[in-house]
Amino acid sequence: MNIWNKISLGRLRLGVQLFMLVFLLYGGAILGHYLADKISGTLPALACAYDEQTSDYCVLIPFQHQVHHRLGEGLVRLQQFSMNLIIPLLFTLGSFLLLFMVLNKAFCGWICPLGTVQELMYRLGRRLSRPVHRLMPGKVERVRPVKWLVLLILVFGLPLATGLGVTPHAAGDAFCQVCPSRIITTLATGNAEQLAVNTRGWADLAFGALRAFLAGFVIIAALAVRQPFCRICPMLALHATFRRLSPTRLVKRQHDRCEKCGICHQACPMDIHEIWHKDGSSAFHEDCTLCGRCAEYCPDDGVIEIKVGPLTLFGSSRDYYRARIKDEKPDGNQSHRLALRPKGVSR
Repeated sequence: MNIWNKISLGRLRLGVQLFMLVFLLYGGAILGHYLADKISGTLPALACAYDEQTSDYCVLIPFQHQVHHRLGEGLVRLQQFSMNLIIPLLFTLGSFLLLFMVLNKAFCGWICPLGTVQELMYRLGRRLSRPVHRLMPGKVERVRPVKWLVLLILVFGLPLATGLGVTPHAAGDAFCQVCPSRIITTLATGNAEQLAVNTRGWADLAFGALRAFLAGFVIIAALAVRQPFCRICPMLALHATFRRLSPTRLVKRQHDRCEKCGICHQACPMDIHEIWHKDGSSAFHEDCTLCGRCAEYCPDDGVIEIKVGPLTLFGSSRDYYRARIKDEKPDGNQSHRLALRPKGVSR
């Protein structure tokens, strides 16, 4: 039995996203800038540390700083794996895992400010009748490794190389130098400082130009493509690494009608084709953000469920699907305006 069998999961998630967007962008105005290291100091979502009004910041900035200042410089000083090196890293990773154990990858689908902004831009695109561009399985498979490269190079590799004295100081938090959240969320608070490109050195100039390009690309692309940056986000890769540790998970049971249906795949904002063709643990793919849209739009009872241990938080239902489809199509278009597969869909 569903806990929220009469509540629209999509509307509930949107409410949580909007609350977290406002809270994370402007909560610091109440708490004060970095007061007591904000709320947790390591939120597993892209709540940008460069936003001076945020009430928290994502785990990637302290993690990069630990790799840069602790790991890299520690190796240079031959203080390999000393207490000063290991404990800060363990605290950063440990706090991430503690928070992650509660909601798993739902941090991406329900809390991340940049993810919410992308969804809002996609909704705007539907209102403006922009064509929908989906990534078919072949393209999805080519994009998926990028998030791991970003994690290894920008979050681990360059900060470590900076600590070793190999790369310029600007690369000490390489991912934050190019993260579009640094511009998008700070602009939402009226701070345009991050739009400026630093010209003190070639690395600062290159990072600033790439950051501005990515921010503009994400805003424009999100009008037609669902969650364009989420697909290459290193936070998604971190979540994927530890997703099996959490009791919160997506579960799909085998059903004879699934092969002829595919609506769950149409509803998935990450274009995860495995949710259509697979079942069991294989259906809970590493790119899943636990947004729940596949469960919302599954037309059969109990085929797809979001569970915490043995408890079902939400499960697919024929009655729920019939009510949901009257309001919004699986691809995000309004039911009274466009069909399931609008002419602008690319394959």
